[in-house]
Amino acid sequence: METTAWTQLHSVMNAQQDQRPFARATLRRIADFARPHRRRIGQFLLVSVAMALLAVATPVLAGWVVDAIVDGKDSGVVVRLALFIAVIAVAEAGLGLLNRWLSAGLGEDLILSLRTAVFDHVQRMPVAFFTRTRTGALVSRLNNDVIGAQRAFSNTLSGVVSNVVTLLLTLAVMLSLSWQITLLALVLLPVFIVPARRMGTRMAKLQREAATHNAAMGTRMTERFSAPGATLIKLFGRPREESEEFAERARRVRDIGVRTAMAQATFITALTLVSALALALVYGLGGWFAIRGSLDAGAVVALALLLTRLYAPLTALAGARVEVMSALVSFERVFEVLDLKPLIEEKPDAGSVPEGPVAVEFENVRFGYPAADKVSLASLEEVASLDTRGGEEVLRGLSFRAEPGQTIALVGSSGAGKSTIAQLVPRLYDADEGVVRIGGVDVRDLSAVSLRQTLGMVTQDGHLFHDSVRANLLLARPGASDEDLWDALRRARLEPLVRALPDGLDTVVGERGYRLSGGERQRLTIARLLLARQRVVILDEATAHLDNTSEAAVQEALAEALEGRTALVIAHRLSTIRSADQILVVEDGRIVERGRHEELLAANGRYAELHRTQFAGQNGQEQLAEAA
Repeated sequence: METTAWTQLHSVMNAQQDQRPFARATLRRIADFARPHRRRIGQFLLVSVAMALLAVATPVLAGWVVDAIVDGKDSGVVVRLALFIAVIAVAEAGLGLLNRWLSAGLGEDLILSLRTAVFDHVQRMPVAFFTRTRTGALVSRLNNDVIGAQRAFSNTLSGVVSNVVTLLLTLAVMLSLSWQITLLALVLLPVFIVPARRMGTRMAKLQREAATHNAAMGTRMTERFSAPGATLIKLFGRPREESEEFAERARRVRDIGVRTAMAQATFITALTLVSALALALVYGLGGWFAIRGSLDAGAVVALALLLTRLYAPLTALAGARVEVMSALVSFERVFEVLDLKPLIEEKPDAGSVPEGPVAVEFENVRFGYPAADKVSLASLEEVASLDTRGGEEVLRGLSFRAEPGQTIALVGSSGAGKSTIAQLVPRLYDADEGVVRIGGVDVRDLSAVSLRQTLGMVTQDGHLFHDSVRANLLLARPGASDEDLWDALRRARLEPLVRALPDGLDTVVGERGYRLSGGERQRLTIARLLLARQRVVILDEATAHLDNTSEAAVQEALAEALEGRTALVIAHRLSTIRSADQILVVEDGRIVERGRHEELLAANGRYAELHRTQFAGQNGQEQLAEAA
């Protein structure tokens, strides 16, 4: 049988055996998504139909050539028929290239549209979405499922159309040549279809098992090959156990690969044998008819050639539903992400933060983190069902105001709500009740661009991309000059270090900046903040994990960053916030104390208790005097 036929049979064998019913809503959405590409889809289908017509024409012409030779006609007739066959072959080759060009263009356009749609949508999702979702599962939607959806147009659609046309034309021509042989060919059809469907189920099971093991190995490698993961494995001394566990997965994939290869070889060998027997039967029965004079010799040849054009489309169409359902599953998985509504939406008439120094204000703010079903998908978390917990209040009627240019410090126990306050200002989350204002404007009425231009944030784990120093800084101001970059690095007390690096600004900092020390990473994030020149600064425990030397360098850089800016500073080390204009003590989502450092120590309340605990071991009176 021809290579094309085996390709179609192989496609059926490897199709996913998903038996879910057609989703009309999904089909409508696919149609809407494909509408911008309808012109190219139409051209693609026309070329597919033309190729199907030419595929049937060649066996018929071959039969005419045999008849012309047997009848002893003029050699010119044979030559002309041969030329027609050659022209058809050239046309098939040309249409094949055109079909491939249209298919590739259509498929890649759809991949581009789907990927950009998913990527843009995911960027609009709240931080809670990313804290719950497994990155690998999300990336799979952008890769595997998008490509699976693309195959619905580039492969399945053209395959169904061309196979239907080829099948109808082939049957019509075969019936016109010999209805007896045609019926015999159809009787043998189950020998092709039944094994294909049964083998398809087995192959799909093997492939799903292999995919599961491959995904597990991929996740394991991603986690173990990151700098923190590799360090953890080395610290606990488990390289041998890790190797054995990985090797066991790899051996299972190897065994499945061998079983898959043997199953394919056995199946294709059996079908090759059946095809050869069917051809022998056609030649035998057709030859018998030809000798008796009821069938032309050319018709026998044409029937034999057409037979190879009959089984492939019949088998492919028998499995078309499986292929269609596989494509629908991919589309549904893509649409599942697109249907997840972002919790943070920008208003169409969103405004800008007023010019000049700005205040930050919280007025009776209440907030609870959303439940998983509001921000995530079970399939993206790779769990059977989502955690329904959520909504418990973290902030309970909290109010305060940071005047323009003031530094407000937030202190309190872990889990009191300090970081939550910091996340509400840049709209990483929205308050459930109350109002958060910047420059007197509700943050929900501000555009995202204006908000990001006004507000900068440094966290305790300053994140850097696996890119150059220059690229990480330019995130803050893409149009900044080298002079601006060096100025920011100088003010962040990092210029000497960067100048000493092998490639200066073009030195790659490594994944998450792990080629730099903790203090150097923090100062680089502060340099990025200084480069952005934002009017409001939030520092979320920016020195929490630094040693004394690094902390001193970072504190100098922070003093530069905070100068003349409105600032919210979340601090674990109370020694870093003594000069704050106001200190807010947050416990259980409420502000329980407020005042300056000396006032709060004198009040001998919760702040004084935290202070005594942190500076235990020193003489109480000496320490209080020093702190004052």
